[in-house]
Amino acid sequence: MLHKWILAAFVSLLGTSSLLADETTQARCVVDDKRRQICLDHPAQRIATLSPGATELMFAAGGGDQVVAVVTFSDYPPEAQAIESLGSLTRLDMEKLISLQPDLVIAWVTGNPAEQMERLEALGLKVFYLEPRRFADVSSTLLRLAHLAGSDDVGQQVAQAFEEGINNLQQRYQNASPVRVFYQVWNDPIMSVNHEHLIHQVIELCGGDNVFADLPRMIPRLDTESILSANPEAILAGGMGEENQAWLDHWQQYPHLHATADQNLYFIPPSLIQRPTPRLLQGAERFCQALDEARAKRQ
Repeated sequence: MLHKWILAAFVSLLGTSSLLADETTQARCVVDDKRRQICLDHPAQRIATLSPGATELMFAAGGGDQVVAVVTFSDYPPEAQAIESLGSLTRLDMEKLISLQPDLVIAWVTGNPAEQMERLEALGLKVFYLEPRRFADVSSTLLRLAHLAGSDDVGQQVAQAFEEGINNLQQRYQNASPVRVFYQVWNDPIMSVNHEHLIHQVIELCGGDNVFADLPRMIPRLDTESILSANPEAILAGGMGEENQAWLDHWQQYPHLHATADQNLYFIPPSLIQRPTPRLLQGAERFCQALDEARAKRQ
C-alpha cells in the first residue's frame, strides 16, 4: 500500500465530489499544482504534454498511448520520440496544438509561457498544471495523471515503487556525515538551486549540505567567485546532453577549490536529476553514491 501521507494527499487533491462521481460515471476530477480543480467527463483520450518531464510522467502513469503531442527533448521512454512535436516548451506551435484537439493538456507551471497557457484555457481546453517540489509531489502527480488517463492501477504501482525506493535511501543516509555540495543546473550563466527545488531534496536525502540553499531565488544565478567563496566539498552537475561532462571541466582550473583538490567532480545525467519523474530515484542513487565517494576520500 502507498504510504498514508501519499494517500491522504491524493484523496485531498482528488476531492470528495470526484470520488462520488466516479461511482456512477467515468467522470474524474483532480486538483492540479495551481490548486485548480480539473474535471473530465471521461478518461482523457488525446493528451498533449508540454515538457519532457510531463511526457515521461504521463507514460509512467500508464497514459502513454493517449499522448498525441509532446515538445522537444521528450526522449523518454523511446516511444515518445515518435509522437508529433509542438516545438520548444517555451515556444509552442499553438496552431498545431489546437488542431490536434487534445482533451487534456499537461503544462509546467514555471516552464511554459503563461500567455500561451491562458490562451488555451480561454479556448476551453482542459489544462492540468504540474510543479513537483517534493518527493511526495512526484508520487501524487503520478496518481493524479493516472486518474485523468483512466490508468489508476498503473499509477499506484509506479508511485509505490518510487516511494519505497526513496524511503530506503532516507533510512540508509539519515545519519550520514554532511558533505557541502554545489549542484550546477546550468553553465552560462552558472545556476544552482535553493531549498525550494526538488533537487535540493535529493541533496538532503543523500546527506548533502546545499551551499546555496538559503538564496532567495529558486534557481539562483551565480558567478565563479560565488562558488570559490562557498568552497564546496563536492560539485555535481548535469550538462548539455546525457553524456556531456564539459561543465565540470571549468572547475579543474581551480586546484585550490576543495571539490577540485579531492577530485569530487561528479556528472549526473540531467534527465535523471532534473525531471520530476520516477527516474529521479535513479538520479538520487547516483547522487548518493557520489557523496559516499567524497566521504571516503576524507583524511
